Amino acid sequence: MIDSRVLIVDDEADIRELLLLTLQRMGHEADAAESCADAYQLLSENRYDLCLTDMRLPDGDGLMVLKHISERYARVPVAVITAFGSAENAVAALKAGAFDYIAKPISLKQLREVIKAALKLPQDGPRKTGPEQAPMVKGPQLLGKSAAIGRAREMIEKLARSQAPVYITGESGSGKEVAARSIHARSARREAQFVGVNCGAIPENLMESEFFGYRKGAFTGADADRQGFFQAAQGGTLFLDEVADLPLPMQVKLLRVIQEKRVRKVGDTNEEPVDVRIISATHQTLAELVETGRFRQDLYYRLNVIELKMPSLRQIPEDIPRIAEAILARLAQDNGQPVPELSIEALAALKQYEFPGNVRELENVLERALALSSGSRIEKQDLYLTEVADVDAPVSGANRTASPGELPLQDYLDRVEKEAILQALEKSRYNKTAAAKLLGITFRALRYRLERLGID
Repeated sequence: MIDSRVLIVDDEADIRELLLLTLQRMGHEADAAESCADAYQLLSENRYDLCLTDMRLPDGDGLMVLKHISERYARVPVAVITAFGSAENAVAALKAGAFDYIAKPISLKQLREVIKAALKLPQDGPRKTGPEQAPMVKGPQLLGKSAAIGRAREMIEKLARSQAPVYITGESGSGKEVAARSIHARSARREAQFVGVNCGAIPENLMESEFFGYRKGAFTGADADRQGFFQAAQGGTLFLDEVADLPLPMQVKLLRVIQEKRVRKVGDTNEEPVDVRIISATHQTLAELVETGRFRQDLYYRLNVIELKMPSLRQIPEDIPRIAEAILARLAQDNGQPVPELSIEALAALKQYEFPGNVRELENVLERALALSSGSRIEKQDLYLTEVADVDAPVSGANRTASPGELPLQDYLDRVEKEAILQALEKSRYNKTAAAKLLGITFRALRYRLERLGID
């Protein structure tokens, strides 16, 4: 039984023969074209599920074929075949919307993996995501009807039909991981693992073993073989959050893995292949870090193939009520209590507040309000927005919440410590690694204090 039909576009007879034979052995039907013109003719006559095209053709190039297909047959994924070492062509193809690329000399293993992955994509092509349509995937959702959220949602749909590395930008708490998970959930890799890594939370001396794994006996305490993040994400997606926090030596190692698609465990002499899609994110500006020498330019270009910008809450105030109601419903369900209503005054206050911590801060505000409100409605005063907005003010005079003698000593110290931590989180835009540096404590110590004081 024939599963799918594939179009091959290549002017080299031996390459066409290799691709035809491979596809037939995989159970797929295939047609071959030697030029752009031949390909356009076959596309007009037949329905295809995938196109494999060489980059160099007698009457054009693979990008022309890619553009023709994306404009007329959007549901058909295109994989481009590039010359060995031609990274520029590969990146150009991915930026133009190619599903993936295959380097010459063609590896049959890689070829089969690309074909299998491309044919797993939804056959209805990218869905139109108007303002009323919410993503139908499990886990956190991108909510809202604003134009900015609509553009982000539409971009996610396109990125899901590609294997290209994605670089997500946006302020801390703006939903970068939610976007990464949404891309993964819609992609051909959705059945494999999504592995999220906070690059700023890993001690530098442990980074290599955490990312690539290690062999038994590689160092003191390595009493058994262990998989790293790359092995855990095999066939799936590796999300590198706060990628700007990677030290330069680790950036070199990461670049090599991305280029070679192979990793070597600590203490091992052999490399093993990995098939992982990289999605990275940071609230910092990588281009500026490249200029100052804190981030490698070659790695930056490898990660920033396609950029997805996530809007801050300040840019989408019209979406705040819907997002707030969804968060409240989830929090109330988790706490086993009825969902409270937000008063008109409370909603207005939320829309006017700047939210430097974005959705993450909104969730913290609502969680506190849910605990402090006394009825079935959350009022403006339950939000304590002024108190949160004024964390940079000195803890004395009219702004202080208590003084020694007004509270038991431990309660007073806890309150002072909590205010200091909130100030640091605000100043660092809720980057916990940066907040720990401001406070002069380790990330582990900050995490302990956050748990003890009930700060999310």
